[in-house]
Amino acid sequence: MLNVLVILGSVRRGRMSERVATFVMNRLAATPDVQAELVDLAVLDLPIMEERLGKIEPAPPGVPELGAKIQAADALIIVSPEYNHGYPGVLKNALDYFYAQYKRTPVALVTVSAGGHGGVNAWAQLVTVLTQMGAIVLPATVAVSYVDKSFSPEGEALDPVYITRTDGLISELVWLASRLR
Repeated sequence: MLNVLVILGSVRRGRMSERVATFVMNRLAATPDVQAELVDLAVLDLPIMEERLGKIEPAPPGVPELGAKIQAADALIIVSPEYNHGYPGVLKNALDYFYAQYKRTPVALVTVSAGGHGGVNAWAQLVTVLTQMGAIVLPATVAVSYVDKSFSPEGEALDPVYITRTDGLISELVWLASRLR
């Protein structure tokens, strides 16, 4: 059984990326031999990072727990919106608490935007950061354009192309995680 951790990288009120994270979790639930857990940064509410985990005592609430979940995961999926041509600061803050936990961990990225580019700028920045941290970022991605028209509030894909793309992304992630295991 592969353990996949999904990180929802937005805390903005009315965030549309939550719809997509729900969809991803539902697609993972339908994937054989995969168990998935969602980490919602809005619920976790990490303080601004002063130092990485292991270098500050006592560690801020929630940080050791998230670090343990990342370390235990066979793979990660990060669902991130694009705000102002980048990914949210709250996601950067959460990522920066850790370093060694990402080493050799396969990561898939799902980016979301209200416009037509699907968050490709956020994707490019996340690839740079995660690769520097030692993660293995899949070249395949799911970039969701016009999220309000592409997903229902309940997290259902209104455009079937996202089912195909997401299932393909999950398949690639599961293959890589299984090989690395």
